[in-house]
Amino acid sequence: MDLFGHLDTYDYGEVHIKLDKATGLRAIVAIHDTRLGPALGGCRFIQYQSDEAALVDALRLARGMTYKAALAGLPHGGGKSVIIRPAQHFDRVALFRAFGRFIDDLRGHYITAEDSGTGLEDMEVIRAVTKWVTGVDPSHGGSGDPSPFTALGVRRGIEASVEHKLGRTTLSGVHVAVQGVGHVGYHLCRELHASGAKLTVADVDALKAERAHREFGAKVVPLDAIFDVDCEVFAPCALGSALNDATIPRLKARIVAGAANNQLAVPRNGDDLHARGILYAPDYAINAGGLVNVAQEVIGYDEAKAREHTMKIHDTMTEIFRRSDALKAPTYKVADMLAEERLAKARAR
Repeated sequence: MDLFGHLDTYDYGEVHIKLDKATGLRAIVAIHDTRLGPALGGCRFIQYQSDEAALVDALRLARGMTYKAALAGLPHGGGKSVIIRPAQHFDRVALFRAFGRFIDDLRGHYITAEDSGTGLEDMEVIRAVTKWVTGVDPSHGGSGDPSPFTALGVRRGIEASVEHKLGRTTLSGVHVAVQGVGHVGYHLCRELHASGAKLTVADVDALKAERAHREFGAKVVPLDAIFDVDCEVFAPCALGSALNDATIPRLKARIVAGAANNQLAVPRNGDDLHARGILYAPDYAINAGGLVNVAQEVIGYDEAKAREHTMKIHDTMTEIFRRSDALKAPTYKVADMLAEERLAKARAR
């Protein structure tokens, strides 16, 4: 594993690694940048093909969190943690208590939250051993599951995208194909359905797709067929790298705007979308609602303020699209440039 080569590639930063033999914990905390404040980002708990794959996932995600916080105007840097899910039997509570002690050793340099494979119950276990955790139960001063806020922000971003690309001021009758209807995807479908959108969904879990059909009237298609749906908006809401050399040529949508992190398999896929005339809503800009929500916990949770801040994602997306048009540049490059401008101001201060 070329550890320092990876750090250089993603412009790092620091990485903390923990092995706890008693519980089987193998965890990585990637802290990309703290110019704006302590690093804040979720904890992912999934299986990986290799330790190197887990490291790269953490590095990419944490870098995205730096840019996400910068664009959202939050006083936080970018961090992310991954726990490599054991293949054998394990004690989940003991594992997350060990992870919580790991986080506590960092003394607030990194604040964790939930992500793929983790939930409210895990955050409560972590909370028992450290205060550097968000997304805990409201009875303990937290905000609970951040998924509804992520979905709210994505819906606002889709509204901005539709207004810019299609000249439509509402989502009524707009056809959205949603890839993945888990935590965030489900809540996004609810937001879109309430706004009058037409839905087509696909998920690896047939029961989740069926729930979207039952509650929102969504058409269900096989998992791989979601890329071929003739629609206005394609919304990736599963794991990353959905937009790649194989899937982009299949897209019939005029807009890509979804909740998943790291949607582009490689950066040049953003150029591919731009060349095809597909408006891409950069993932870390549009899906910042969950981060906005948990960041509010750090200073004392206020749901109204979190909602008000999340609604401004519409304005952020509009600014990115306008700059993209003016510069004739892909939106992902413009979003990076905008985030880097804000980070440069923080360095100057």
